[in-house]
Amino acid sequence: MLDDSLLKPVDTDLFYTRNDPNDIRMGDVAFQYGEQYETANVVLIGCPQDEGVRRNKGRPGAAGAPEEIRRALYRYPIGAEHRHLKLCDLGNIKISGSLEDIHERLQSVVSRLIADKKTAVILGGGNDISYADCRALAETAGEVLAFNIDRHLDVRADDVRNSGTPYRMLLEEGWVLPGNFHEVGINSFANSEVYLAYVKEKGGHIHQLGDIRNAGVGLTIDSIIKESDACALFFGFDMDVVRAMEAPGVSDASPMGFTAREICEIADCAAADPRPKVIEITEVNPQYDVGGITAKLAANIIMRALAESKSS
Repeated sequence: MLDDSLLKPVDTDLFYTRNDPNDIRMGDVAFQYGEQYETANVVLIGCPQDEGVRRNKGRPGAAGAPEEIRRALYRYPIGAEHRHLKLCDLGNIKISGSLEDIHERLQSVVSRLIADKKTAVILGGGNDISYADCRALAETAGEVLAFNIDRHLDVRADDVRNSGTPYRMLLEEGWVLPGNFHEVGINSFANSEVYLAYVKEKGGHIHQLGDIRNAGVGLTIDSIIKESDACALFFGFDMDVVRAMEAPGVSDASPMGFTAREICEIADCAAADPRPKVIEITEVNPQYDVGGITAKLAANIIMRALAESKSS
């Protein structure tokens, strides 16, 4: 049974509608909170906190991201590639206590979703939630193929967990095998040589921005997925991997990064594989967004990752 006590419903005004039977939107068809959970094939939850970002000395503001991403997501029209969707929005994880307490709640809920054979869409918040989300997937579904789509490696050796430590924790605790771990879109100038060496020495894979762009972003990710016999897939989309001109509203913006088109190619690859999966969006920071374009891009990634077939 899903433990509703860990969750808080969101404002129903976020579920956009035009009240037009000829123009059905995501907000028209999404189930709210626990309504029709059993029949849902996709379940969305938010984790509106940025304590991990604060601990990592980043700029706060990501706590407001789940609301803004929902605002953009539920405006999308329903097309042929999404008519199969039965999406249930369970609301947000209750934010109280320590970051560790929040992670424990999130992990419990995501484990339940995967056990109930749902695709889980998680809206952060800071990238620290990758520890809870990916661990839950590994505990419940088995061997995980994990993609950290990010400018940063997030393998810091800090004593206290934060938005820079989730993948080191996952690797050190054995929830992700190094050979199944892919760092995608990494900027070498944004990472310590020590941590670059750590990932390589562990046996993880680093796909630096220039290298994967030259090889073809979608082609590379598609090849990795097809060659893997892992039981489940984890896609952690840290939005600071996108260049600032197309995603200004992030925790750590940079002029260098993926284009919007390139990150959407990865989402297309996620859509094409039927294995149990977690789609996670982190580090959107509405306080620094311009016209909501970063939240809109995050919503587009979700729509593409949930599509029945690849869209142009």
